Amino acid sequence: MHYDFIGINNQVINGVKNPMLTISGTILKANYEFLVLCDGKKNDFVLNYINGNGRDFVLNTAFSRKVKIIEVYVIIGDEKYLISKLNNKSIRRILRKFKNMATKVVKAIAKFCHYIKATTITFFRGIRFLWREHHFLVPPKMWKKYWRDFKKRTAERAEQIFNDPFDVDDYNDWINNFERRETEFKKLNYNPLISILIPVYNINKTLLSNCLDSILKQKYEKFEVCLVDDCSTKKETKETLEKYAKKDKRIRVQYRKENGNISAATNDALRMAKGEFVALADDDDEITEDALYEVVKVLNQNKKLDFIYSDEDKIDSNGKRQNPNFKPDWSPDTLLSLNYICHLSVIRKKIVDEVGGFTVGLEGAQDYDLFLKVTEKTQNIYHIPKILYHWRMIKGSTSMKIDNKSYALQAGKKALENALKRRKIAADVEIDEVSTYYKVTYKIKKEPLVSIIIPTKDYAETLDTCLKSIYKKTTYKNYEVIVVNNNSEKEETFALFEEYKKEYKNFKVIDANYEFNYSKINNQAINQCKGEFICLLNNDTEIISDDWLKVMVGYAMQPHVGTVGPKLLYPDNTVQHGGIILGLGGVASHAYIGAGRTDPGIYGRLKVPYNYAGVTAACLVIEKRKMLEVGLLEEDLKVAYNDVDLNIKLLKKGYYNLFVPQIEIYHFESKSRGLDTTLEKLKRFNKEQNYMWKKWENYIRHDPFYNENYSKRGWFVLDRNEVIEYGIIDE
Repeated sequence: MHYDFIGINNQVINGVKNPMLTISGTILKANYEFLVLCDGKKNDFVLNYINGNGRDFVLNTAFSRKVKIIEVYVIIGDEKYLISKLNNKSIRRILRKFKNMATKVVKAIAKFCHYIKATTITFFRGIRFLWREHHFLVPPKMWKKYWRDFKKRTAERAEQIFNDPFDVDDYNDWINNFERRETEFKKLNYNPLISILIPVYNINKTLLSNCLDSILKQKYEKFEVCLVDDCSTKKETKETLEKYAKKDKRIRVQYRKENGNISAATNDALRMAKGEFVALADDDDEITEDALYEVVKVLNQNKKLDFIYSDEDKIDSNGKRQNPNFKPDWSPDTLLSLNYICHLSVIRKKIVDEVGGFTVGLEGAQDYDLFLKVTEKTQNIYHIPKILYHWRMIKGSTSMKIDNKSYALQAGKKALENALKRRKIAADVEIDEVSTYYKVTYKIKKEPLVSIIIPTKDYAETLDTCLKSIYKKTTYKNYEVIVVNNNSEKEETFALFEEYKKEYKNFKVIDANYEFNYSKINNQAINQCKGEFICLLNNDTEIISDDWLKVMVGYAMQPHVGTVGPKLLYPDNTVQHGGIILGLGGVASHAYIGAGRTDPGIYGRLKVPYNYAGVTAACLVIEKRKMLEVGLLEEDLKVAYNDVDLNIKLLKKGYYNLFVPQIEIYHFESKSRGLDTTLEKLKRFNKEQNYMWKKWENYIRHDPFYNENYSKRGWFVLDRNEVIEYGIIDE
């Protein structure tokens, strides 16, 4: 039994002694009633709605064990539609009971094993930390703190505090617990007409109806739908278009005389549009009932906005939501790696007309091409961190897999190359084979001088590894190495200095013989160096990528870019740094710690360049004038967070910081700082953490490059339970 107005996701009878039928689904009609019959007699039921949209329902009805047939009807007007008919067999209920019991046992065993695993991982990480930080010479006063941290971390890992956004059940659990929809739709002062552009071609009538019904249910009513049929050969497609054109005067339909593909059809829709803004949609997708209201609400706060986009997810053929795309705020370099914007996109029509609409010949990447052109004309761009758009997962769609439309990859590459050419930027574009996204490598006509600054204190062998990797692997020619000596004492350290001075003319040592202050040490070198670009580099690193400096300087040369940082790896080839996320675990933390070297990351974040709030000073490149502009490193932050502070200062000035994972460097974790077996380290850390909260609380709570729907306890996951609030701590 299948009807266009209703979809059943699940129906099951549970209970041995007291059976109950549960049906879940989605209904698209406005006025209806349910009717439940047990052996032909009317039966009571309980109806609940989920997701707050009045469409997704769960119906429960209990009945006697003796009942043989259960029927569920939907009554619309005078018509009665049978949507479910099930046989009540006791053997099935008994088997299901045993299955549920077995599942609970398996889950209990899995939970116990998970607890053992969590305890073991926490224990061995603690051992590693105590050796690295204290060599087991831990002050008695700190044992209490470490024991408390051990129990807390074990409990967190054992409780499975995260939902996996790409697990369907986890994501829908998060939707039910955390997704917030507007319940009160206030009257707005500014009400622009929005034209929704939809190219149509041979679409199934049910999918097209679902799409148009989702638009007609909008809480914001000042819109028009511009539908262009691109010579469909399916009768049901045209019949559905005619039906909806008669149904609502806001729906306008145009029929092309010849097939012109999606770009030509959408351009026809654009010419039909009368709105101040245009919204882009596909003929098989759906938008939430508050989608346009959320957009116009933002426009009422800032009428100068030209481009607004939202988060999105996907729905399968049964209406089940999955695969959310929680996007960052405007990220210009991320857009050069992939079309992260997609839908819902609402753009000022005047600008779309100005850039010539959609480019014929770039089908498969026509939206990407448009976004690149539009963002060359305006920076008045706003991101709504709510899911307002649902892609339909159907066979052959790019929402299922990009390989379904491999031509889109080449079209996207061409669109990106065209954009770089328009911007008069010399660069090469390549497709990353793993993520299928893009990597841009900027061409450098004349290599500017780069000053590589390396603070050190003894550990000659460690420093030697770093220096050898620079001089033997770096293909970039115009650089100088400045080692900043901070209270070194050992003869082998000074012997190493002399060795490199004799061998390399572009090597020098300057002394900073005072109490360790990372910021002050580097600032001294920056003020004395000659380079146009600065590379801050830890002495416990080792270069892997030969073109590291060439690629990073190429990005740092771009006028809008602040800091540029690579992927840092532990010696065991796991990730140590994958970009800095503000508010993660407190003030800030690195993304992807412990991930495998070949892990692509969510949406290719460990394969192609992405804008982040910042990158670590263990290795970063920045144009010197930009660093001087924001005031160098903050010397009140002697050890921690000085790089985070620098990154935020650049953000505040309007620069964008960039993580480039195609460049890889080993990082051996702060070997040369020596032992710290007193409480001073903890006190200093707390002081610097509080300094950051007082200065940058707004950025820490709202990282513009990390979607607020993600957890602040783990990167790119969703919270399962209540969120921990961080802030000022006792020193």
